[in-house]
Amino acid sequence: MTPGATWIEAGRSRQALRVTVANLSLLAVDLLNGGHRLALVSACDDGDSIRIVYLFVAAHPEIQRELWLTLDKSDLSFPSLASISYPAGRFEREMHDLFGVIPLDHPLPRRLVRHSSWPQGWYPMRKDRGVTPPFGVDPDLFPFLKVEGEGVYEIPVGPIHAGIIEPGHFRFSVVGETILKLKVRLWFLHKGIERLFEGLDPVKAVALAERVSGDSSLSHGLAYSLAVEDALRVEQPSWVQGVRAMLLEMERLYNHIGDIGALCNDVGFGIINSHALSLRERLLRMNEMITGHRLLRGAVYPGGVRLNSLPEIEELRKLTTEVEELAGLALSNKLVKDRFANTSVLAKDHAWQMGCLGPVARASGVSNDARVQHPFFPLDYTPKIMDGGDVLARFVQRVEEFKASVEIIGSILNNTDFEDLEYNCDLRYLPSRSEGLPVSGVGIVESWRGAITTRIEIDDDLRISRVKVVDPSWFNWPALPVALESTIVPDFPLTNKSFNLSYSGNDL
Repeated sequence: MTPGATWIEAGRSRQALRVTVANLSLLAVDLLNGGHRLALVSACDDGDSIRIVYLFVAAHPEIQRELWLTLDKSDLSFPSLASISYPAGRFEREMHDLFGVIPLDHPLPRRLVRHSSWPQGWYPMRKDRGVTPPFGVDPDLFPFLKVEGEGVYEIPVGPIHAGIIEPGHFRFSVVGETILKLKVRLWFLHKGIERLFEGLDPVKAVALAERVSGDSSLSHGLAYSLAVEDALRVEQPSWVQGVRAMLLEMERLYNHIGDIGALCNDVGFGIINSHALSLRERLLRMNEMITGHRLLRGAVYPGGVRLNSLPEIEELRKLTTEVEELAGLALSNKLVKDRFANTSVLAKDHAWQMGCLGPVARASGVSNDARVQHPFFPLDYTPKIMDGGDVLARFVQRVEEFKASVEIIGSILNNTDFEDLEYNCDLRYLPSRSEGLPVSGVGIVESWRGAITTRIEIDDDLRISRVKVVDPSWFNWPALPVALESTIVPDFPLTNKSFNLSYSGNDL
């Protein structure tokens, strides 16, 4: 670490350092070279200035370090970190669209989040944004890269799709059936969630966190709750954290079995999908019995947990046996295995450089799992790591993680002394500020898609002043076109399902 750097305690495992435009890049390089990864970048409007917070995290032991860069509104330019961190470049483009900050020497400075109908020069996350101006049609349409040459043609797909799939635009440059280039244009679901958090009661706002991405309601609500408790320096009893860890695995189960079935369905093996949907329904009904909600909403919140009952581990183990049988039937089918194997390979180096998370990363040999690296509850668990990086690896990864989740639940049930099924603690106080820093907290949770990172700031009136949410899909979406390069067009639906990323969680 750079000599003379004075780190300030900002949370349980978190330190902050005020930086300048002169030393930002040097300190960021030091952290990345020291084994940290960039988990989150958040801009905060402090009135006369914009404060940019870079959160770097490391494991074994867990360390969270924040770099704070303050920009006067008379000059909102700062050095881009895109040349040293691919995720940093995307965070910078997002901040430019929402706050108007200017990353200097950015290799791809075009808009990311801003929709074509947004007024030019209007930055919706700024406090001085004023009255919302009229929306219209921006003549500067999104600039897609054109691939030219003999036999090259384009296939546009979306953003409106058949059925209930969320909106996203995919533009393929193709020769014959081979994909030369895929450009993904998202951000059709911008809901202003980060603005909606502002001014809310930290306890009640968990309902908004649960709706960032519906299929990750529990994990987003948990990451938010951990961030609030970190900000308020609240320690939860071990059994409460055990309940939370157990529910996190319940959410993983119903999503992984859904993906296992859907992948088989995309190669024409619909009977496997039908059985998988039946197992998924049994898990959803179990969720409702345990928590009162099929998607586990309302069971976890800042300061506590609330359950109706505990899971039946024998029933879960029966489901494991059935999942193994379904996976065996699928992979013993030569047509299924041929479609899965060597399809849309995401190389380990690409997954690592792009910051991929969750099963997508682990199927490509990148070992990251917040349950081990950033544990809020100790688990006797070693993540399964694949090395194929193809659709087959991503399929098997989910099967293995389903089995592991059931064992984790069984271990928690056997080794945790559950004092009750409900627990609440008082959160109505604020800790003293560390050398003038805002009261802030960070929560990191390994959702079924990968690590969710939520950062929160709370004002003197015990109201939310800023929330930044980073869904794992934010990191994983850019890897999809990379995996699809040189793949054939008919394999796109299969590949897309093997990633199964959230549109809503990506675009807040």
